[in-house]
Amino acid sequence: MNRLAGVIGRRRRLVVGIWVLIVVCALPFAARQTEHLSGGGFDVPGSQSKQVSDALQRDFGSQADGISLILKAQAGASPADRAAAVDRVRREVATIDEVTLPPATALRARRELQRTGTAVLPLRSDQSSDELIDSAATLREDLEPGTAVAGVTPYLIGQPTIWAGLQEISKHDLSQAEAGGFPIVALILLVVFGSLAAAALPLALGFVSVLVTGALIYFISLQMTTSVFVTNMASMIGIGVAIDYSLFILARYREERELGLGKRQARAKSLSTSGLAVSFSGLAVIVSLAGLWMVDNQALRSMALGAMVVVGVSILTATTLLPALIAMLGDRVLPGGIVGRVERFLKRRVLRRSEAEVAAVSTPGPSRFWARWTATVMSHPWTAVIGVSAVLLVLASPLLSLQTGTETLGQFPKGGDVRVGNELAAVQLGGGSDPVQIVAAFDGAPTGADRAAVAGFADQLAGTAGISSVEPPAYAGDSVLIQATPSTASESDASVALVERLRESVVPATALSRLASVDVGGETARSHDVREQISGSMWKIVLFVLALSFLVLMVMLRSLILPLKAVLMNLLSIGAAFGVLVAIFQWGWLDGFLGFEGQGALDTINVPLIFAIVFGLSMDYEVFLMSRIRERYMRHGDNERAVAEGLSSSARTISSAALIMTAVFSVFVLTGVPSIKEIGLGCAIAIALDATLVRLILVPAAMKLMGDWNWWMPSWLDRALPDLSFEHPREPDPAEA
Repeated sequence: MNRLAGVIGRRRRLVVGIWVLIVVCALPFAARQTEHLSGGGFDVPGSQSKQVSDALQRDFGSQADGISLILKAQAGASPADRAAAVDRVRREVATIDEVTLPPATALRARRELQRTGTAVLPLRSDQSSDELIDSAATLREDLEPGTAVAGVTPYLIGQPTIWAGLQEISKHDLSQAEAGGFPIVALILLVVFGSLAAAALPLALGFVSVLVTGALIYFISLQMTTSVFVTNMASMIGIGVAIDYSLFILARYREERELGLGKRQARAKSLSTSGLAVSFSGLAVIVSLAGLWMVDNQALRSMALGAMVVVGVSILTATTLLPALIAMLGDRVLPGGIVGRVERFLKRRVLRRSEAEVAAVSTPGPSRFWARWTATVMSHPWTAVIGVSAVLLVLASPLLSLQTGTETLGQFPKGGDVRVGNELAAVQLGGGSDPVQIVAAFDGAPTGADRAAVAGFADQLAGTAGISSVEPPAYAGDSVLIQATPSTASESDASVALVERLRESVVPATALSRLASVDVGGETARSHDVREQISGSMWKIVLFVLALSFLVLMVMLRSLILPLKAVLMNLLSIGAAFGVLVAIFQWGWLDGFLGFEGQGALDTINVPLIFAIVFGLSMDYEVFLMSRIRERYMRHGDNERAVAEGLSSSARTISSAALIMTAVFSVFVLTGVPSIKEIGLGCAIAIALDATLVRLILVPAAMKLMGDWNWWMPSWLDRALPDLSFEHPREPDPAEA
């Protein structure tokens, strides 16, 4: 790191020029990053729903229900207006590849719309479930559902259209959240640094990191199925991480300059200490996000990959571009200038502090407040450990009642076109808008006995509790498709229970199951399979993240006890965050406040996302704090003194970084989508708890109690591990850059 700092210092203009070139080249591709993103990726390989989806795409494209529309005519709509509405749907559908509106369906819809004022138009398609979502998104743009044209209002219905609508409102709300997040972060940075130049650097690095990642996402989407949510995931993580990493390094540089080191020495010291800590922090975050790849779910994997890429880019910008910019700006990143004068004025006039008090706050070295804080915590270690642990465990207690679900319709506001359309469809169809789709595959062309078994199964299915109607069987090659409309909403617990009952008892007990391979699918079954897949994979994610995080910290800290402590404390803060989420989103304790609305369960895909994101980001503060403590410990070997010095010198930076990250995630709480609110609130609470109760109280108290055992490591293992030290960086020549 010392050599890197020297090279960057000497070639600072070249380094900045290279990054400018990278940004210029990335701009056009970042602007196109959403072109090849998919609304799908949720199919579960090997599941019955995937088998049915493949069969529908391969054999029954012209016979299976895909997207559906419902037309609602106002009382004053003329017959010509009603006929024109059906013609408009027909024209728009004709522009979409592999999606058709059968002429007979259009003719029937004309008659129904004239007679009753409401008509359902099921479309046919040989697309997969994932591709249907993209087609639904295109139809949303063309038909503008919920907007009346000549007295007739179109609505899109069915699970693919629900996902398409969710993408639309999520992208809109997240864009607004991102736009509101930057001013808040800028204000915090101005207060923290007291310098326009210093505050601008982290913001610039955040912008560069997100922009370059956007270009990389474009190229990734050309090679693999990539979720539309990957861009928002990357920007949500990237803004906070890039700013935090640059904050750590910049704060250390300013600290060393204020302590009297020259510019070149301060750059080398900050990069060899905080720069190395940032690299380890980023590695820990990437490891946590990599745990999501333990789930064979392409949407989840692509979101994880986008976040991993932005973290990697943030490490590069913080350790290369930031030192070059610091070398170019020099002492302009130190406190002073207009911001410094305004800050001193406010302290004197508003806070009524004397000149001596203002000067004391600006004195280099550890803060008096944090020194007193550390001394107080470490003088009562048992009280601190028991008290904080009790608070976190109480907050985590609702976690015992955690339930997950995938009710996407509940994500929409009441009165929104998606919700209204599907409610109309439920009344019109007498049940759910997504049929249960059952495919039976024979060994060869169906015989008379096979067809008799199919007819008997269809009759039995029609008499099954929870089934509203059954369509005539549709044959294609050696397979047959039977579609049944459930009597309850597609996403309801009753419809899920119906799918489970069909799979576990109804189908196995029929003669058809002995003659053919029978799979039960459809959108309800697909959502159920995703839920089961993610829930069943959580133990693998947790084990992977904990094990690799432990290894990363062990290499960095040269200790077996400290990594174990870090893992356990991270689990405490994450458990507390999930407990709060259960109380708000599952139990509905804050319904109506800030737009919160109880969903009865946490979103299935959010549980692993929040766990991986929060665990990785919590490691940021652990690595930064422990690197400062270890640096002091290696100098004098006094554990208690090292903890006191490390915490008092880094607490301000950790608190500032956590405040920024919490502010970034809190902005997403103000969006209108409950699933996004869950992610934002969960991450904000976990980081706030981790940076306050855990890092500032629990960590120093626990380290005081464990004494020198904190640093225990078997000698043979210590010799086997690579030596990546934070202490004793080689000092460069005293000559200034």
